[in-house]
Amino acid sequence: MPLSSPNGHSNSRIRTKAAVITNNVTSSSTTKQHTPYKMSNIPQHNGLQFYTVEIGDTRFSILRRYSNLKAIGSGAQGIVCAAYDSVSLQNVAIKKLSRPFQNVTHAKRAYREFKLMKLVNHKNIIGLFNAFTPQRTMDEFQDVYLVMELMDANLCQVIQMDLDHERMSYLLYQMLCGIKHLHSAGIIHRDLKPSNIVVKSDCTLKILDFGLARTAGTTFMMTPYVVTRYYRAPEVILGMGYTENVDIWSVGCIMGEMIRGGVLFPGTDHIDQWNKIIEQLGTPSHEFMQRLQPTVRNYVENRPRCCGYNFERLFPDVLFPSESTDHNRLKASQARDLLSRMLVIDPERRTSVDEALMHPYINIWYDETEVNAPAPGPYDHSVDEREHTVDQWKELIYQEVMEYELLHNSHNPISIPTSQAQAPSQQATASNPSQQCQSQPQQQQQQQHHHHHGGHRASAASAAASTSGTSNQTNATAGVNTSPPQANATGGATGGDLDNIDSHRPNHR
Repeated sequence: MPLSSPNGHSNSRIRTKAAVITNNVTSSSTTKQHTPYKMSNIPQHNGLQFYTVEIGDTRFSILRRYSNLKAIGSGAQGIVCAAYDSVSLQNVAIKKLSRPFQNVTHAKRAYREFKLMKLVNHKNIIGLFNAFTPQRTMDEFQDVYLVMELMDANLCQVIQMDLDHERMSYLLYQMLCGIKHLHSAGIIHRDLKPSNIVVKSDCTLKILDFGLARTAGTTFMMTPYVVTRYYRAPEVILGMGYTENVDIWSVGCIMGEMIRGGVLFPGTDHIDQWNKIIEQLGTPSHEFMQRLQPTVRNYVENRPRCCGYNFERLFPDVLFPSESTDHNRLKASQARDLLSRMLVIDPERRTSVDEALMHPYINIWYDETEVNAPAPGPYDHSVDEREHTVDQWKELIYQEVMEYELLHNSHNPISIPTSQAQAPSQQATASNPSQQCQSQPQQQQQQQHHHHHGGHRASAASAAASTSGTSNQTNATAGVNTSPPQANATGGATGGDLDNIDSHRPNHR
C-alpha cells in the first residue's frame, strides 16, 4: 500500500509496486449494488430540518445537510452510510446506533462511545464531526446518529496486501500513537483488532472504537464466542489484572498477521485460543501461573507443557518483504525482534508502548507532536462502573445529545437539497472492502490468500502454521476475520476501496 509523503516525494520502486497492489485490490473488489431509497420530509425541530431516507429495510431520519446516502456497513453496534455534507463540503460516514435502548448493555455502550468520541482528539483516532437525533422529547427518543470521518477500508483489506517494510512500519507507528493517546486519557483498549482499525489510500490510519469498558471483562470459562477475541491478550483471556501494555499484545497479533497472512491465534473459544497461544509461544513460567486465579491456574497447569518455537521458525525470512533499499534499511530481523518483544505471554516481560515507539523498526517515523499530542481530559471511569436501568441510560444519552446539538447544530446553516444530484466522490461510492472482507466464503478467502501473497509466501505461512500447531486451512484466510458478521462492524468509517491509491511514500523523519 503506497504511502503519501507530506513533501510529495516518491520513488519509482514504490510507484511500480503501487500499480501491482492497486490492481490486486481492484480485481478482488465487487461494486456494491445500493437499494434505491425513498425520501420524505419530517417536521422541523428548533430550526433544524430533517428528512427520512429508507435504504433497504432501514430508515434514516437525518439533517438536511446530509445527502446522497449509500449503505457501506452494518453490524451489532450500528448501520452506516456514506453521505455528502453540504455544510462542510466533504464526504462523511453517518452511523445510526443500532437499537441503543434494547437492553442495558447496548445503552451503556452507546453512552460510552458518544462520551469518548467527544473527549478524544487525535489524528490516529476516528473523529466525531456531528451528532444528532430527530426526536425532540424523552418519550419519543429512539435514535442516535454519529457523523464521522469517511475512510477507505479497514485493516482486514490491507492485511491481504503484499506490504513492504515502510508501509508495515508506518501503519504500526500510527497504531501505537493512537494507543498512546488513549492511554493518556486513562483508556486502555484491550480489544484492538483489524476490523476496528481503518485506513485511507494515503496510508493514514485511525482506531475506530474504544475497546472494552472496565466492567466488560471476560473470564476464562466463558467459552461461547460472540465477538472476535483472536487479538486479546492472555491476561484478558485468563481474567487477570492488566496494565497498559495489554494493547501491545494486540498490535503484535496484527503485525504477525500482516507478515504471515493469517490470524495467529484463531481459537474457537477461550480454552482453544489459550492452547493455540502456548503451542506457538510455549507454556509460560511458574511465576506467571502463580498470578492466575485458582480455578484458572488449575486448568492451565494441568495442560501438557509446550516448548513453543523460536521466532525465526514462527516467522522465517521468506514471509517478510525484501529488505528496504533506502537509507533506513528496514529488514526482517528488526521486524522479528519487535514481534518477539510484543508477543510475550507474561505482561511483566512484554515491551511497553513507549519502548515499541522507540524500537528501530518504528522510530524512523517518530514525531513528537504525534507521539505526545496534548492529552484529552481524563475519562471518568465511573461510567463503566455504573448500574442503571435502560430508561436511566436513555435519559443520560438524551441529555448528552441535546447538549451536543445546542453547542454544534443550533447555528449551522441549513442546506436543503431538492434532489440527490450532489453525490459523494468516488471514494464514497466505491465498493466496500470491509464488507467484502467480512462476508466472503472460506473458499474465496483461501483463493485470495494465494492471489495476494504469492505462492512462496502462502507456502511458507502454511509451513510456519504446521510447525506451530495451527492448521493450513485456518491460516489460509489471509487475514480475513472469521468471526460472526455482527462482530465485524466497521463502525461506519469506511466508504470505498483503495483503487485510487496515491503512489507516494511518507517522509522519513
